Amino acid sequence: MNRQQRLTIIFLAILGLTFSFTAIAKKGNKSTAEEKEIAGSVHPVLWSDPVDLRTRNLFYGPGGEKHAPHTTYTFEKEDMEGTSPKFTVHDENEVKWKVKMGHEVHSETVASRLVWAVGYSTNEDYFLPELRVDGMPEHLRRGQQFIDPAGTADNVRLKRYLNDEKKVDLWKWSDNPFISTKELNGLRVMMALINNWDLKDVNNSIYYKKHAEGVDGPENIYMISDLGASFGTTGVSWKRGSADGILHYYSTSKFLGKVTPETVSFAVPSRPLLPDVFDPQDFFMRMHMRWIGRNIPRNDVRWIAQILAQLSPEQIRDAFRAAGYKPYEVEGFSKVVEGRIALLSKL
Repeated sequence: MNRQQRLTIIFLAILGLTFSFTAIAKKGNKSTAEEKEIAGSVHPVLWSDPVDLRTRNLFYGPGGEKHAPHTTYTFEKEDMEGTSPKFTVHDENEVKWKVKMGHEVHSETVASRLVWAVGYSTNEDYFLPELRVDGMPEHLRRGQQFIDPAGTADNVRLKRYLNDEKKVDLWKWSDNPFISTKELNGLRVMMALINNWDLKDVNNSIYYKKHAEGVDGPENIYMISDLGASFGTTGVSWKRGSADGILHYYSTSKFLGKVTPETVSFAVPSRPLLPDVFDPQDFFMRMHMRWIGRNIPRNDVRWIAQILAQLSPEQIRDAFRAAGYKPYEVEGFSKVVEGRIALLSKL
């Protein structure tokens, strides 16, 4: 790239700087003042000790077999948030579910199980190879290619809505009650482990749980509520999202960055792509996100590595089986995850 091209890119980026930050501030967070007050006044929880880790069922995940979808479903409405096509349904027991279609359904199902296994909260996600929905509209605004004429959706992720919790706010990686704790740093390591490159703050949610199990009062559960952009590449790609959940990209991607006696850096999140400069909002956001995977205290990396090392090969493979991967993919992904855990354990 010559000097003139570099100057042109810099100019375009600066031109969008002002309105970019304004747009970022307005995006995504629609919480009411009352909800934000709840989010700031209740005991916050990011991680809980997974004392049953060795027996956790990673095929069914945090919802267990009891909450697995198995009934009939009726269409409610299309959900236009985010980049993946989605719609909501309810089942015969009036349980509400959000249905996601597209390339993230496999990777998100796996990610939710691995992150939950080591003590972090995640949504109750399930993968289904097909979902028959009553009352499906003739045409959806997004994702119609995944629906057959009979109203059956192919390869979907279902997220269960829980009656005892309510989303009250978003949380920021750079501003939350857990800054500099091993628990937050462990979550940063987990995002590198699964190659989650899309660590926008709008993908982080606070859920108010009125009846928290084993505690005296309500809790605010901090979680990453969108883990779909995982198990793909950290390198250069014209559209990084198209690589999510693809074994070739995950197995050939870079994992570790600079390692010092005190800190460890990872390859996730990586640099913004060149086309991102023409979307200044996205460019500056992704440049800012790069710190999340860098300079993590080595002791905190060891802490989460010791927990990860307790997962059995069968548990790791169950997580990928639950997402509908083929047997060779299950084995390939699992080998990469095991290799990365082994690297972390040696640090």
